Amino acid sequence: MYKLRNSKDLDAMLDHIGDRRIVMLGEASHGTHEFYTWRTAISKRLIAEKGFNFIAVEGDWPDCYGLNCFIKGHRSGLSAQAVLQGFDRWPTWMWANWEVAALGGWLLSHNDGLAEEKKIGFYGLDVYSLWDSMRAILDYLGKEHPDAVGPARQAISCFEPFEGNEQLYARHALSDHSCRDKVLALLQQIRTGTPDDGPGREAVFNAEQNALVAVNAETYYRSMMQFDNESWNVRDTHMMQTLERLLDFHGNGSKAIVWAHNTHIGDARATDMARAGMVNLGQLAREAYGINQVYLAGFGAFSGTVIAATEWGETMKEMQVPKARKNSIEEQLHHAAGEDRYLLFPEDSEWEGTYDHRAIGVVYEPSREHYRNYVTSGMGRRYDAFFYFDKTRALHPLHLRPHTDKIPETYPFGV
Repeated sequence: MYKLRNSKDLDAMLDHIGDRRIVMLGEASHGTHEFYTWRTAISKRLIAEKGFNFIAVEGDWPDCYGLNCFIKGHRSGLSAQAVLQGFDRWPTWMWANWEVAALGGWLLSHNDGLAEEKKIGFYGLDVYSLWDSMRAILDYLGKEHPDAVGPARQAISCFEPFEGNEQLYARHALSDHSCRDKVLALLQQIRTGTPDDGPGREAVFNAEQNALVAVNAETYYRSMMQFDNESWNVRDTHMMQTLERLLDFHGNGSKAIVWAHNTHIGDARATDMARAGMVNLGQLAREAYGINQVYLAGFGAFSGTVIAATEWGETMKEMQVPKARKNSIEEQLHHAAGEDRYLLFPEDSEWEGTYDHRAIGVVYEPSREHYRNYVTSGMGRRYDAFFYFDKTRALHPLHLRPHTDKIPETYPFGV
């Protein structure tokens, strides 16, 4: 085990990563300060020392592309906080927080003065943004290719009766009202009607990605009505498809940093997800690129506080995270270490066994967590590294009043 006090303590992990092309950084919740700040610390070193090209996160493509434009200097006059205020789809706190604002400010500074192709990017991997993506396509075509807006208008008009309600659309699509043909035609129009090189190639890539989101989101929302795990698999397969497209877009030898929940980045084959027929991003990346090109790092904590909500769409609040369940990996590390540490596999072979491993989502009820918030995991097969925090703090959402009048300290080591 390695102590975790400042960014210098990451040296062993950087050596362990070696020349791998993809590094995935997890989290056991979507609302923990330390998970965000340490992923930032790792990402900064990967970018500065190992030439990584972009960060791709468990977020919506249109919103994240706005932050991508900001950090590349294309949205002058705005601050990172102002850009992140646009992340207004629930759960807003996942990306509209002071911790991500600090990362955005660092990326803007890092990119300043670099050639466009050398600038670090920031992108969303998720599949939820059906309506936002179609509106983005219509806006792009209206400005760049006004003669090609027909398929976009047809796709949008097909979804209009459902007024942005994905569940309502999914119920109707099971019978006789599917918009799939419309969004497929839209994707084909984008792919064949716009050049893929030249000075505006990232704008073209953005338009095509929004069309792909529309196609896969339509599939995702229809699959939700099947009451099985297919919607999960559609979502993570889309994330993998997006990651592959981003690596191809950035060229031979490009390198990716991924931020997503442990349930997405930790290899599903090492968990009880596999018995349920579920795949995830970490597994798919290992299968596609090889285990020696993909590095998976999980994160977890023994106790602390977290930002979450008790029901989907409800108001976020700071909640107390109880001490981890008996015999879980978090409880075992609490007794063995009692302070923040990280493990490297197979070096820390004594921790490679199978344990219960905590997983907190955006919906969380602390009083019920001891029988519903754990994933049985073979730690050394699920991850290459595991970051353990003995006591954590909730992150700092932008849409709540900040804890102080100043930006909260966003790094545990004061950087």
